[in-house]
Amino acid sequence: MNSMDKINKFRDDRNWRQFHNEKDLAISISLEASELLELFQWKKSEETVSTKKTELKEELADVLIYSYMMADNLNLDVDEIIDEKIKKDSAKYPVKKSYGKNTKYTDL
Repeated sequence: MNSMDKINKFRDDRNWRQFHNEKDLAISISLEASELLELFQWKKSEETVSTKKTELKEELADVLIYSYMMADNLNLDVDEIIDEKIKKDSAKYPVKKSYGKNTKYTDL
């Protein structure tokens, strides 16, 4: 059983599909991403990574689960949309211009 099947089974076993429209999934992604971000608030990155590994895993999983659910609602293949985005970003950020830089593509 792949991740999407596991997510859908968990959701369907609880009759929660009715609550998972695109708007509410987008809100949930943002809320869970904020909870992930909150773990780093007022700390150095290394401190959070070394002391909050369990919480990081749980919040990241929540972001991914809601993201997968939204992709499923929209009939999007996660691997396909990631491949498409990487191709698009590869054109915007060619290795020769962007290697080792954190500059936005418009400023390369």
